[in-house]
Amino acid sequence: MKKVSALLGKELGSFFISPIAYVVMFVFLIISGFLFTRILTFFVIQSIQWMRQPGLADRLNLNDFVLNPFFHNVAVFFIFLVPVVTMRLLSDEKKLGTGELLFTTPITTTEIVIGKYLSALTVLAVMLLGSFMYPLVLLIFGNPDAGPIFSTYLGMFLMGASAVGIGLFASSLTENQVIAALITWGILILLWIIHFGAQAVGPTFGSVLEHLSFLVQWGTLNKGVIELKTVIYFLSIIFLTLFLTQRVLDSQSWR
Repeated sequence: MKKVSALLGKELGSFFISPIAYVVMFVFLIISGFLFTRILTFFVIQSIQWMRQPGLADRLNLNDFVLNPFFHNVAVFFIFLVPVVTMRLLSDEKKLGTGELLFTTPITTTEIVIGKYLSALTVLAVMLLGSFMYPLVLLIFGNPDAGPIFSTYLGMFLMGASAVGIGLFASSLTENQVIAALITWGILILLWIIHFGAQAVGPTFGSVLEHLSFLVQWGTLNKGVIELKTVIYFLSIIFLTLFLTQRVLDSQSWR
């Protein structure tokens, strides 16, 4: 664990010395704030109009009209920022020639993979924590259902953790950061929209496609329902991608 902690500290230092982490977090929080403000403003205007009509005001709900559209937009934006964070993790080592130095130190490939993975995951966790200030405003001044808020953030964290694993694997395949980012985006887009073809392939394969979909699995958590199969789905992707990354590194003659 000491070697993993040392590598984690080194990677976080390189993240926050360069402007990448700050730019990504700044852009994410600014756009999240813009989306939250616009959706909340629309809700307030809609509320004033509906209160003039008996019966309609009872349908107003912060979760349905503010938080759900906010979370859906933020989740899409969040998940597609991941390649910007992960594209340099291993490809940069190859390009700069520091891979040989890293892999000749007394540290295993497993420790390298875990250290690199945790560093990117920490950056994404900080981003999510920062965005929590927007629903926190509603929790303080409104009366939304808190359960779906926390389950949704759990879903975004698990989905982000899975995306980091995919990005790390893509970064291990090439020394070109742009190619690593494009591979990651391609896989993430596929996993996001794969359930769209469920009806065209019949009920059996359709259920498989729906189960593989990020959007479907995250949508369950977004409704406030935490199911074991959903958690297992994301954990399976994390472990699979970390295993594949380790196998790629082991197969390369960097030692």
